[in-house]
Amino acid sequence: MTYRRSQDFSISSMIQFNCDGSLSTTTKWTIKNCTSTRCSFEIVLNEKVMTIYSELYIPSRTLDYGVYQLTLSVTMIDSPNLKASSSVYVRITATGITANLVQLGTSMITRGDQQDLLLDPGTFSVDPDEDTFDATNFPNLQGILLSIDDSTTDPYNPSCLSNRSGNGTGLIFGNLTLSPNSSLTVLGGSLQSNQMYQFMVYMENRKNSSIQATGYVLVTIQVTHPQLIAVGCVISPMCAPNLEFQLLNPT
Repeated sequence: MTYRRSQDFSISSMIQFNCDGSLSTTTKWTIKNCTSTRCSFEIVLNEKVMTIYSELYIPSRTLDYGVYQLTLSVTMIDSPNLKASSSVYVRITATGITANLVQLGTSMITRGDQQDLLLDPGTFSVDPDEDTFDATNFPNLQGILLSIDDSTTDPYNPSCLSNRSGNGTGLIFGNLTLSPNSSLTVLGGSLQSNQMYQFMVYMENRKNSSIQATGYVLVTIQVTHPQLIAVGCVISPMCAPNLEFQLLNPT
């Protein structure tokens, strides 16, 4: 069986007896970490994980990535020598990074034509498998087809940055020390009014290139100074992301 690290899961058992004596038993779950050859290292679980019942419930983010052997041992109380056990194997995999360019993962926002626009996936992205997102593993902010600071970007094209010189004065890259170019500020006046822009980001883990994420945000520029009103989702399964809004409790 395979579960993502951000998932809760449970293992149920059915115990059958083939004897006429007392059926009082004790049950105990043990979990061992497995390598390619054997399962030998027993995991010490949080005290909140109850291991003395016939069903084992594992909260999300309890187990690290890998393969585990979950074993249920049953012992007769009146005859301790009578015991049996059964095992099941579980693989814990990565959930995947959610790349957010703006706060709370909003995918469509409105900005004033003279307001600065901060795109910071290193701060706003989410790793469901961890308590916080480690931006140092995702060093650079890049465009999918063309890097936003590429010299070939046409400054006269309304769909591109309009108020910039050859040295890119309309752009300010942030986090230059720990994670170079991982955030970007588009200065006020760099985007044309009454236009919609799509910004995209591609992130790749510097330690594991198989961990990748892509995100985007649609930005409408108006001659105004709107304030950002963000609606966050506390219980993620109750929200379904949409291009323009969040569906709350879609069931």
